[in-house]
Amino acid sequence: MSSFEIRGGKQLKGEIIPQGAKNEALQIICATLLTPEEVIIENIPDIRDVNQLIELLADFGVKVNKLNTGKWSFKADEVNIDFLSTPEFKKKATQLRGSVMIVGPLLARFGKASIPKPGGDKIGRRRLDTHFVGLEKLGAHFNFDPDTSFYKIESKGLKGCYMLLDEASVTGTANVVMAAVLAEGTTTIYNAACEPYLQQICKMLNRMGAHISGIGSNLLTIEGVKSLKGCTHRMLPDMIEIGSFIGLAAMTQSELTIKNVAYDELGMIPEVFRKLGIKLERRGEDIYIPAQKVYEVETFIDGSILSISDAPWPGFSPDLLSIVLVVATQAKGSVLIHQKMFESRLFFVDKLIDMGAQIILCDPHRATVIGLERKYALKALEMVSPDIRAGVALLIAALSAPGKSVIHNIEQIDRGYQQIDSRLRRIGADIRRID
Repeated sequence: MSSFEIRGGKQLKGEIIPQGAKNEALQIICATLLTPEEVIIENIPDIRDVNQLIELLADFGVKVNKLNTGKWSFKADEVNIDFLSTPEFKKKATQLRGSVMIVGPLLARFGKASIPKPGGDKIGRRRLDTHFVGLEKLGAHFNFDPDTSFYKIESKGLKGCYMLLDEASVTGTANVVMAAVLAEGTTTIYNAACEPYLQQICKMLNRMGAHISGIGSNLLTIEGVKSLKGCTHRMLPDMIEIGSFIGLAAMTQSELTIKNVAYDELGMIPEVFRKLGIKLERRGEDIYIPAQKVYEVETFIDGSILSISDAPWPGFSPDLLSIVLVVATQAKGSVLIHQKMFESRLFFVDKLIDMGAQIILCDPHRATVIGLERKYALKALEMVSPDIRAGVALLIAALSAPGKSVIHNIEQIDRGYQQIDSRLRRIGADIRRID
C-alpha cells in the first residue's frame, strides 16, 4: 500500500492540463467491441481503472496497441467470448466497476454476456437494474446466479422498442445504446442520460455507422444497423479533474491556469464555484483563477443559506460535491451540501472535522459547512482515502493545511487521477509518494 506525504500551507502557481475523462473512457473503450475494424482513441488517461479495462479487453483477444501517450488502437476481430466463463475473468471483472460496460456490446455482437458483481467505490448503493431491464426490453433474457454472484444475459436477436428508463443512468443509457445500435428496427429511449460523455459515445457510434438522433437530449432514437466500422475518436478532458483544480486553487490561495478545458462542455461547474465566491475567468478554452485570500459564499435572494446538490446532467455532478464541501470549509459564510445520489459519500467528513473544519453531518445525505474564513487553517493529519473523489478532496485539504499530512490507500486516488503527485509538484506542491 502506498501513501502520499504532503507538506501543506504553500501557495501554488502555474499551468496544469486536465487528463482525458475517466468516465468517458470506460464507455468508449468498451464500444470498440462492437466492430471487428480498428478503432483509435486519443486522450485516454493513464489511470488504474482505465488500464485495468484495457487489460481486460486484451484478455478477450482484442488487439490492443499503445500508439503514443494517451493514444491507443483497438481491433476486436478475434474476440474469445469463452473468456467470460473463466476464473481469470471473474477475478479481474470483480475488481473493476467499469466492467459492466462490456455487457451491451458483447450482447449485441455475440448474443451473450456476463459479469460478476462489479467492484468500485464504496459510496452507497449503485444498482444495475437500469442496465439489464433496458437490455431485457430489447429482447434479451436475464438471469442472476446468487451462488456465483454472476449476472448473465443472452439473446438470439435484439429488436428495437420504446423504453422509459427508470433513472437517467449514464452507464445504463450507454449500455442500452451500445446494444440498440445493432438491434433490428428502431429503439426509442426516453429519460436517457444526456451528459457530455454520453453525447461523446453517441457521436462516436454515428461515425462508426450507427444512426442515433436526439443526442444531447433525454430522448434518443436509434435506427439499428447490421454492422459498424472503425473510426478515430478523441476524448474530452475530465470535468471532475477540472473542478478539483478549481477547488485546489481556492483552498491554497493559488494563481492557476487550467488548460484546454473544453469550457462549453462544463455545464454549471464554473457557476457553482462562483457561488462559493471563487473568481475564475474564461480565456479561450482555458480557465484562469487568480490568487484569492477570501471567497464569500452567496446566499439565495431571500437571504437563506446556499444549498448545493447533485442532479443528473445538466445538474451538478455528484463527483464534485466532495470538492465543494472541502472548499466551503475555508469560505466566508455557510453552505448546505445535499448529496442525493449516494448515501455513503459524505462519511469522509470526520477526517475534515479532525482537521478543524466546522461541519455538521445532518444525515447520510446532507452536511452543513460553516466556513472558517481562513481565521483558522486546517490542521495537518494522517488519514486514509476511502474512495476516489473523497481521496482527492482530502488531498486538497492537506495541501492547504500547514505541516505534514499523510494520506494512505492512495491506490483509490490513482484509480481516477493520472500521476497527480508529479503534476502537482510541477506547480509547486510539496508532495511525495511513499511505500
